[in-house]
Formats: sequence, C-alpha cells, structure tokens
Amino acid sequence: MKRTIYFLVVFILGSSLCLRAQQPRPEWVTIKSANLRCWECKERLDRYLLLEKDNTDNGILQWKINLLQGEIRVQFLPDRTTAGAIKAALNNAGFDADAEKAEPEAYKKLPPVCKRAEDGGGPQKGKPCHIPPVN
Repeated sequence: MKRTIYFLVVFILGSSLCLRAQQPRPEWVTIKSANLRCWECKERLDRYLLLEKDNTDNGILQWKINLLQGEIRVQFLPDRTTAGAIKAALNNAGFDADAEKAEPEAYKKLPPVCKRAEDGGGPQKGKPCHIPPVN
C-alpha cells in the first residue's frame, strides 16, 4: 500500500511539473507609432486594449505606452497571439504600428491631436500634449 501511495504522489508531482514546463513564457514586443504622442491618444488606446483584453482571451497581458518616444511595449502569450495580431489591433484602433498604417475608418475617428504630423496632428509648438491637463 505504501508503495502504491508513493508512486501515486510521484506521478502527480511529475505531471504537475510537466504541465508547468509546457506553458510558454510571456514575450514583449515594442511597436513604434507615429500618431501616439499625447495623453488623449494614450487614453483612447488604453480603452481599446482593455476591451480587447476583456472581450477575448487573446493573450495580451499588459502594455506600457511611452508618449515621448511614440511607442508601446506589449507583453503577450505567444501561444495565444502574435506580434502581427497585436499590430493589427493597434491599426484597428486607428494607430499606426511600425510600417503598417492605421485602418482608414478608425483613423478618421481619432481627434485631430492624435493624427499623424503630416495630417496636422501631434504636439503643437510650445504646447506639450503628453501631459494631461490639470482640472
């Protein structure tokens, strides 16, 4: 009986270690966006990514937006999504992702300050927009 219990315990511990070993490690991807420069863009993208994260189990774990650099770092599970799918989500939100341009319909819905510099958007001279206004 003791021998059976011993083998059962060893089997259970071995199985749990195998299951943990098969889980992929989260990865980070850094994506540049020409029209991600102000706090309003950040809030808009945060809301969109929260909906994406909550409505689907797509593997996005967290993200960090750097407005001064115009980039977003996204942590994701590689068995559930890819860097290409994350870029597509950013495009669907109206933002450029590296060399891929935003979806035209979503881009039109962005406020003027969140548009690309060639379209008259982004920070205006002498008015930093990466800092939210104080109410």
